[in-house]
Amino acid sequence: MLYSVETRSISKSFGTANAINDISFAVESGEIFGFLGPNGAGKSTTIMILTTLLKPTSGQALVSGFDVTTQAKQVRQSIGYVQQESTVDEYLTGRENLLLQARLNHIPKDQINKRIDDILELIELSDKQNDSVVTYSGGMRKRLDIAGGLLHRPKVLFLDEPTVGLDIQTRRKIWEYIKKIHKEFGMTIFLTTHYMEEADQLCDRIGIIDNGKIQVIDSPENMKNAMGNEVISLTFENGNSDDFLSQLRQIDLIKKINEDNNKLTIFASKGTEVIPKIFQISSELQIKIVSISLTQPTLDDVFISYTGREIRDNDTGFNRKQEHAKMKRLRA
Repeated sequence: MLYSVETRSISKSFGTANAINDISFAVESGEIFGFLGPNGAGKSTTIMILTTLLKPTSGQALVSGFDVTTQAKQVRQSIGYVQQESTVDEYLTGRENLLLQARLNHIPKDQINKRIDDILELIELSDKQNDSVVTYSGGMRKRLDIAGGLLHRPKVLFLDEPTVGLDIQTRRKIWEYIKKIHKEFGMTIFLTTHYMEEADQLCDRIGIIDNGKIQVIDSPENMKNAMGNEVISLTFENGNSDDFLSQLRQIDLIKKINEDNNKLTIFASKGTEVIPKIFQISSELQIKIVSISLTQPTLDDVFISYTGREIRDNDTGFNRKQEHAKMKRLRA
């Protein structure tokens, strides 16, 4: 089977530091694949390898059947890459930006205007095409960025944090455009995002990377189901937490427990049956339950389960622009 994206035991080192270590996964043709991980986990390194901006230290990566190292030109011709930072020229009009992109991608002259018209209509910017981009909102600029990545009709579209920094209403609008693009062109979309709701809404499957290794790949629904049907969150004080945890783990309906000091996240089936048992055990051990709640599992719960931390835009010490610049200097 020919996959749109396939990695075979790829690793990338910068000096003695391993950014990614022996990762293998495959993205099927026509699917929307989400790639998630904490900052510094290896997401940016992986996407830069797949878009030919970095060479792997070892292993092989294929995009549209082409090797990213030995067939980089063919890979670039088959992909669209929309970076997190906007690349549009704000002193040109929307249409002029797309004309520039069309020429850079060597689109035949007799097809350029028709393609631009079609793309502008798809992203609902036809009425603003002759306005300078400096007058565009953040959401409009992002739509124009995405349009530029679509002009040459790539087989695979890479979207790197497509909605970061946008308000929730604008983010949801961008989701609608991504769904329209996917339906219209049937292309494979490889998406990185910090927003769990975004991944849940858009992606057919999700891969989570942490510490340079793939932790899990599955559909959002399967991931949430695997955690247990319900999530019990509780805080407690007093008593022996080791004994408390030991007895909780003996409850058959509990699938997994995450501990953070005096806070527990318990993944279980039939949570309404589990809660009375928790209170019984706590009473016997003279442990005070301060608060307790019962909810359905989310992708945030899945992510924390595999990485031990929440995903954030502003993890301490990480600067995406600096990291990209560093990797470009170091690529070999």
